[in-house]
Amino acid sequence: MDKLRIIGGRALAGEVRVSGAKNAALPILCAALLTEKPLALDNVPRLMDVRTMAKLLAQMGVEVGAQNDGRMELQAKGIKEPVAGYEMVKTMRASVLVLGPLLARCGRARVSLPGGCAIGARPVDQHVKGLQAMGADITVERGYMNAAAKRLRGARIAMDMVTVTGTENLMMAATLAAGTTLLENAAREPEVVDLANCLRSMGAKIDGAGTDTIRVEGVASLAGAKHRVMPDRIETGTYLAAVAATGGKVRLTEAAPDTLEATIEKLREAGAKITACGSEITIEMTGRPRSVSLTTAPYPGFPTDMQAQLMALDCVGQGTGTITETIFENRFMHALELQRLGADIAVHGNTAVVHGVERLQGATVMATDLRASASLVVAGLVAQGETLIDRIYHLDRGYEGLEHKLAGLGARIARVR
Repeated sequence: MDKLRIIGGRALAGEVRVSGAKNAALPILCAALLTEKPLALDNVPRLMDVRTMAKLLAQMGVEVGAQNDGRMELQAKGIKEPVAGYEMVKTMRASVLVLGPLLARCGRARVSLPGGCAIGARPVDQHVKGLQAMGADITVERGYMNAAAKRLRGARIAMDMVTVTGTENLMMAATLAAGTTLLENAAREPEVVDLANCLRSMGAKIDGAGTDTIRVEGVASLAGAKHRVMPDRIETGTYLAAVAATGGKVRLTEAAPDTLEATIEKLREAGAKITACGSEITIEMTGRPRSVSLTTAPYPGFPTDMQAQLMALDCVGQGTGTITETIFENRFMHALELQRLGADIAVHGNTAVVHGVERLQGATVMATDLRASASLVVAGLVAQGETLIDRIYHLDRGYEGLEHKLAGLGARIARVR
């Protein structure tokens, strides 16, 4: 099994290009199920999760072209099997995003329940509740959601909690429903907006994406389209956090600065000098960072997907930082691994108190989930000596060529067996 070997203690310098967003690409791939016409995508990241989603769609009968230089074309002329089996869904919870499009297009769907997750329960009850309000008959048998509807109809859906995938699933389903659907307490994340932009280019009538109320007027059919996936704001934030921890000066290109204002604000608070111009972000850091405190929250609050990376930064910060996690109930597993590197972290329920130390020491650590992996990379880059990160298949799910990009910035990092 592959590992990452990092020799820390070197400042980062140079330029790095930001890849397309994983969390935008996955629902957009599922949008191909809504039309028999081709959907041509650009800036699709080369990631394990993208390959998994493409394989799932191909099993259903979608023609999936080879991914070439960020481009991918999909065409769902016919859907032979509207089923997402457990073997696929258990490896990637985003597979549940096929439920809404399949039900809207085919009138039926059989999708495995996602099951447990390392960072929390992440239930799909809001997906089910919303589709039932739109007229779907949904039963759960032997671990599968069996859904059927002659044609979905518009409805007013007030979600009990903010859910990104729930908002995306219901928004896609509503595009082909009869009448108007109103999604209240909708997620406001930029990835939801990107999906809405793609759907609009296919002929969908959607207003309010990016606010907490989304209005969708159903149409009889959708057309093909071309769409460029937005930049990955979490990848962007991870590189910014790495520079803030190690020091140096780096320019990030093809980014979207306006999508990560909360992250940039915290890194400036830590002492980083950050400037943004168009699609470029430049960060410069000298000296040891200052500790920062934060509380995760739905967008536009501080993203839970950046919590682990900022914890790694706080590990070497001046002072004490308090990190409160409000989105997922089990997202501090990286704290134990950071302690192996010499971090001073005390976890109390959903709050972690991090007392900064002057230096971390390299050690062998184990990744527990995608963003925890990124935090260990940030910590390894600043730690003295060698850090060996095991189970990096988590990283391959969400970061395109991470070790190559960091090596291009001067980091001593390599993939080893």
